[in-house]
Amino acid sequence: ALLGERAGVRGLPVLEQRVYRLIFQGGPFPYSKDGMVFANRERLLPAKKRGFYREYTVAPPNASSRGARRIVCGGPRRSPEVCYYTADHYASFQQIVP
Repeated sequence: ALLGERAGVRGLPVLEQRVYRLIFQGGPFPYSKDGMVFANRERLLPAKKRGFYREYTVAPPNASSRGARRIVCGGPRRSPEVCYYTADHYASFQQIVP
């Protein structure tokens, strides 16, 4: 399934855990695109109104690009209803469970 199993926060790699915590703190985020609307063009996440999902970069320190890893959260910015992790630039997602 493209929307795979769930992943507990503690089961995520350290950088992913750090970004996940930053989302609930409201940042700061290293990339200007962090917090931008994620359009769900791939239609792998449950259908919601535009603007529901926002994406955040998970990139190693000093990386030359944003890479492929993202966390996509839906709902209010500092208290998302649901978050998903993708390691392959939106080809598949795992729901993150607190």
